[in-house]
Amino acid sequence: MDPKIKASKLLEIHESLEGVLLDKDLAGLGDTYVNFVYSLMLSCKLQRPTGAKVNNRILAEAVKRSGLRRMLPRRVDRHDRGNAAEALIVYAWLIGTVSFEDCIEILGQSDDITEAFARLLREIEKRLGVAHE
Repeated sequence: MDPKIKASKLLEIHESLEGVLLDKDLAGLGDTYVNFVYSLMLSCKLQRPTGAKVNNRILAEAVKRSGLRRMLPRRVDRHDRGNAAEALIVYAWLIGTVSFEDCIEILGQSDDITEAFARLLREIEKRLGVAHE
């Protein structure tokens, strides 16, 4: 097995950001990635190892605050909005748009975790060249 992860082997080609946001497989991987990034950021702040899970409410609200909600179908619940955040964050990492270190740094800039994730999502959108309406 090749020790280097090849994003192209893991990712289905998406023609739009909406496709990424609705990808359940990316959301599954993103769940683990987001919790790990958050745990490491928290560990750095607390100066001791800490394992933490990000509540779906936080991610769903971050999607709303970031402006990404407009890219999702009308009838999506909080769970789907949280999944969209997880999918986009891990997708951006896999394709090299944001580094692991970028994620930790951006999340660490705010004590309000919801705002921190909204800021991360906005930065990803910016780096992907997504225009806000």
